[in-house]
Amino acid sequence: MMRWWLVLGAVNAFLSVAAGAFGAHALKARLPPDLLVIFETGARYHMYHALGLLAVGLLALLRPSSLLNGAGWAMLVGIVLFSGSLYALALSGVRVLGAVTPLGGLGFLAGWALFAIAAWRATP
Repeated sequence: MMRWWLVLGAVNAFLSVAAGAFGAHALKARLPPDLLVIFETGARYHMYHALGLLAVGLLALLRPSSLLNGAGWAMLVGIVLFSGSLYALALSGVRVLGAVTPLGGLGFLAGWALFAIAAWRATP
């Protein structure tokens, strides 16, 4: 599974750069400033957690663990729920989609907590 976290991290980094470029170039003239900020927040957290997935994959190469797999899944779910809901909210203007965003934030928090525990246990 460790290889998959590296691949998923790279794919999500690619997607976050594409989303950021889309927001900066295609959406700048089409979205009101408040929705553009929401879209940019989704892209920024998307990249942070793509890098988190890469960190999970790299640590898993050294010390595979179920905690790291849990961290990877939590971060991936966080990306889908947090960034995905912000992208959808910004593009549709449907504000109720923002209700999903905190669930993604919880995924991010769980992912980093599991990563910290795994890192602590992996060091001699």
